[in-house]
Amino acid sequence: QVQLVESGGGLVQPGGSLDLSCAASGSMSSIISMGWYRQAPGKERELVAAIISGGSINYADSVKGRFTISRDNAKTAVYLQMNSLKPEDTAIYYCKVVLWGRPLAVYWGQGTQVTVSS
Repeated sequence: QVQLVESGGGLVQPGGSLDLSCAASGSMSSIISMGWYRQAPGKERELVAAIISGGSINYADSVKGRFTISRDNAKTAVYLQMNSLKPEDTAIYYCKVVLWGRPLAVYWGQGTQVTVSS
């Protein structure tokens, strides 16, 4: 089992910055991806950014150039640096880890609220 704990959410003014962290514990072998998703009220959960095995990174078009995803060398934590935040970035942000298995093992954190408002 893998446990994911997010931190770093909060209230920020438009144009501000926030850093999110996701700490993983448990057996983290055969990582396929580590990433961040978000869900705004009344909307479906969507990809924000993810690091795929091998190191490639995917970003949602809406956050390219503003958000940066990274992880620690031990691959037990993933981070999201968010700059130039906009009100439309307001959402609950979730950490997600996918591990190889048959079927694939998918783990989600409990989420952290990010609110961008003046």
